Amino acid sequence: MALLSILVLFFLPLLSFLLLKGKKKNGKGFKLPPSPPGLPIIGNLHQIGSLPHRTVAQLSKKYGQVMVLHFGRTPVVFVTTPEMAKEVLKNQDANMCSRPPLQGPRKISYNFKDISFTPYGEWWREIRKICALELLSPKAVQSYMFVREEEIALMVDSITKVSPAPVDLSEKLASITNKVISRTAFGKVYKGKDLDNGKLTEAVGEVLLCLNNFSREDFFPTFGWIINMLTGYTARIDRALHNMDKFFEKVIEYHLDSNRPKPDREDIIDVLLRLQRDQSSRVPITKDHIKGVLKDILLASVDTGGLSMVWAMTELARHPRVMKMVQAEIRSYVGNKGKVDESDIESLHFFRATLKESLRLHPPSPLLFARETMSDCKLDGYDIPNKTRIHVNVFAVQRDPRYWKNPDEYIPERFIDNPIDLNGRSYEYFPFSSGRRICPGITMGLAIVEPILANLLYSFDWKLPSGMTVEDINMEESFNLSVNKKTPLILVPIPYECKTA
Repeated sequence: MALLSILVLFFLPLLSFLLLKGKKKNGKGFKLPPSPPGLPIIGNLHQIGSLPHRTVAQLSKKYGQVMVLHFGRTPVVFVTTPEMAKEVLKNQDANMCSRPPLQGPRKISYNFKDISFTPYGEWWREIRKICALELLSPKAVQSYMFVREEEIALMVDSITKVSPAPVDLSEKLASITNKVISRTAFGKVYKGKDLDNGKLTEAVGEVLLCLNNFSREDFFPTFGWIINMLTGYTARIDRALHNMDKFFEKVIEYHLDSNRPKPDREDIIDVLLRLQRDQSSRVPITKDHIKGVLKDILLASVDTGGLSMVWAMTELARHPRVMKMVQAEIRSYVGNKGKVDESDIESLHFFRATLKESLRLHPPSPLLFARETMSDCKLDGYDIPNKTRIHVNVFAVQRDPRYWKNPDEYIPERFIDNPIDLNGRSYEYFPFSSGRRICPGITMGLAIVEPILANLLYSFDWKLPSGMTVEDINMEESFNLSVNKKTPLILVPIPYECKTA
């Protein structure tokens, strides 16, 4: 610690000089967006706090729907209204759909060979096409339905066996999501020693933390690598990547083993290896490309699906009236079948409305991954220079009081007879992004989330633990690319008695 203090004191004057020297041109005649006053060197970093989506939403009320926050030497633009979101995600999407070459994502994505963080270019266009036609097409999603049905049945059975003891739904939902994704992507569920005694789980958490905490090199290009080294950021991200890479090597080698039992259906690794052998891609697919795609799938399984279900069940637990209404709809439609089939979901309109409302209040990525402009442009009359980072604040957009009455309240009825869907075509509501960078896994994600939630609501009545009231449910958030529920959701399951055929 003493060494760190000495190094900081030694280098701080030089850092200040370099930063001041770098503050040259905003260019005469440039009209830049407004910005809160910042501090020397760090700019507005101290104002972001632990929940940046909420902080930015508050700051925008004073500084406007397009504003700049300075992170070290780096200006970052935030937009917070549906009108400006439409500008970024639709009207100027072609010029604002690249990604900044950040150091953390560069390492984690095998030097930008993934989907999420790869800058706009030939490989990104090719992998989007592969996702649409091969990996995440409706036909591919349908082919994995048996996996989802088997895992849901096992989950319901496991909860029934422990009833009426309280259940950690956060853990249950994370577990089933991981199992479904693992079987879909890797061909089987990996656990225990197959996961290097928990090192992969630890690696995934480290990756998310590293991506959230950013690399100082991104904001202090001249000096950031020293800060990263001294704070342990570099060691953490290298360790996380090493553990994740070991797992990917293991599952790829297993798929290449000629003695491997021939599967009935291709999993995602099989498809990628087939495309690699066929050499039909415009960009030759390497092992690192395969690993980059698997990284996206793995992080999505931990982050998006499980968390969305936790927030949906949390909101229903806080609103018993809505819980009873949605259960009545599901049980009335499904009858005594004993389970909800995926084909039933489309007819469960109020159930779908509750999920949409939960995603409005708790979007999986409340601040969309940073985009980067590819030339000079304008937003709301302000000049946005080339290579500027832009974040769209989905959290603020989906709570805009001009579009949503009582925006902070949970009111699923607002989505009844409402044409807004989850596919990013409405710029007051796009929980999975929009435009060229829309999440390619929406179909797969919903195919996992909807039947799991519907079966939980059909199979059980959910009560609060003894002595707990609705007001006691903790709604605190923690930000880690996605917004997690800070404390686990604990509920008591009471099996629903239905007469099965």
